[in-house]
Amino acid sequence: MSKLILRRREFVAGALAGLGSAEAAPQGAGANYAVKFYPFTEHPDSDTCWSLSAGPDGRIYAAACAEGVPGGVVKPVRYNEQRDNLDYLFNLAEKVEDPPDSGRATQCKIHYSFVPSVQDGVLYMATHLSGPPIDLPSYSPWYSWHDPKRCFRGSALLAFDTRKDQVLWWDTLIPKEGCRCLLHDEERRTLYALSYPRDHLIIYDLKTRQRRDIGRIGSINGQTLFLDKSHRVWTTNDYGHLVRYTPEKDRIEISPLILPHNPEYQTGWHSVFYDVAPSPDRECVYAVTWSPNPYLMRIWPNEGEWPRVEDLGPATQPRDAAFPMSMFQDHCGGLTFAGDGKLYFVASRWRDPAYNPMDATHKDREGVVWRLDPATLRREEVTRIEHPNGPAHYVSRGAVDHNGDLFFGHVGNRPCGIFKVSMPADRKKKDAHLPIRMWG
Repeated sequence: MSKLILRRREFVAGALAGLGSAEAAPQGAGANYAVKFYPFTEHPDSDTCWSLSAGPDGRIYAAACAEGVPGGVVKPVRYNEQRDNLDYLFNLAEKVEDPPDSGRATQCKIHYSFVPSVQDGVLYMATHLSGPPIDLPSYSPWYSWHDPKRCFRGSALLAFDTRKDQVLWWDTLIPKEGCRCLLHDEERRTLYALSYPRDHLIIYDLKTRQRRDIGRIGSINGQTLFLDKSHRVWTTNDYGHLVRYTPEKDRIEISPLILPHNPEYQTGWHSVFYDVAPSPDRECVYAVTWSPNPYLMRIWPNEGEWPRVEDLGPATQPRDAAFPMSMFQDHCGGLTFAGDGKLYFVASRWRDPAYNPMDATHKDREGVVWRLDPATLRREEVTRIEHPNGPAHYVSRGAVDHNGDLFFGHVGNRPCGIFKVSMPADRKKKDAHLPIRMWG
């Protein structure tokens, strides 16, 4: 068995030095990157946007989620480039016949679970749980597991025809559980999902509409699944190990070594994937972890028995590790490749007296758009995303549309919504969303 290779990268002069400071940005970095925020004004209960993806038509789709309000529902939206605003496509609870006043936990959100089908123009989506019943302040899936009146009916899988703007069909993907993340193997017409709260790998055959439970991975869900060229499905477990499902073996396997993390105070526990972006040639993926002091890495799944993993270092600013830090504040997400062949992502930056005082032009917390060159691994600050009345440091997902512009989903203060970052003309290309990302 070949060993998992971890190569630590120290901060590179001019690239990562000063990562958390305003001076890290090139002079005038944001001048050619206009940023605009689009709030979910027509769904005022919405409080998060977990899913954002390019559809099979190259347009941007996002989920206006309402998980903090009793009886809340999710409404898929689409960016309308002709009118430069958002189209609200439908109330998902109505389409799957699970009304918000049923007394059960509601169809409140789509969580990293938009996946396209390019061959027929269908966008698949699956729902997640957390929103309370209409007459309760909160919902616990464990407490209500055996309660037929309160228990979540299950993750609803819905097929939306983007050519006709029509819901084709729906099914229950995972009874009683939510779908944490979704993946589509289009060639084999198969969906893969991670369930919550049990963290099981679920397979759904789109030809037969039958599901199969492959087994439990752990207690902490990875926030994404990804597919390699051999149709193997990858995620992570509780302790930061790569987890692989090989269809030909029909079994789950766990890698021998742990993914990159801060060795000074972390063991790898909770170093699960938060976001994973495929390189344009599909030879490798770029990933970031969901933990304090999130790490970037490059993974080569097609090499060797277990992948070669390159440690690209912390995604966010230096800080004093002796003090606890919320994962909501110390965060990185929105990984996506743009038309210029560079990786873009959003990392949080915050005011810190010792490590990052920041000047008066900066909010206490902000989202910084970074560009990473795959050839040199050099990072450059591109621009900041600005929310009209609060911080915008937490980005869930990113995508590039068919025109080559970047979009990011926002989680945090209301109003929730999405950001558009207009790319300079020399960094855009037609159909920049291709080859399309097949996981949420």
